[in-house]
Amino acid sequence: MDFSEIVGIVLAAMLGVAIGCERQIRGKAAGLRTNGLICLGAAIFTIISQKMGAGDTSVTRIAAQIVTGVGFLGAGAIIQDRGGVHGLTTAATIWLVASIGMACGGGMYLLAIISTVIAVIVLVGLVRLEDMIERYKQKKNPQSPPGEGI
Repeated sequence: MDFSEIVGIVLAAMLGVAIGCERQIRGKAAGLRTNGLICLGAAIFTIISQKMGAGDTSVTRIAAQIVTGVGFLGAGAIIQDRGGVHGLTTAATIWLVASIGMACGGGMYLLAIISTVIAVIVLVGLVRLEDMIERYKQKKNPQSPPGEGI
């Protein structure tokens, strides 16, 4: 194990936890630990695939399987009930966190950091915009329940 691999897995865990922090604060199922572990796991699988697949196409096959596996985790986060569909943001966050982990494992640290910053801005900043839109919709059509039509 070389220094860049250590940097990759440590950075992956930190960035996953950073995104998980917002999810934890909002009381979502996938919080600090889940996002940190998904990001770390994706980084480790990426590093392993690079080591094992030097010179052949197995690197891309393992990356594709990371995406598939994370898709199953995301699907498990989505819940449908009479009130609508819930967990889409959590599912999308799981998918994004895995890609950030893959970037860390692949040595693309700046991409991973910038993506994390953008993700946190979207998760935190757009909540306010969603609330404003919801208030506007309620004012315009007071009979429609919150979240209808989204």
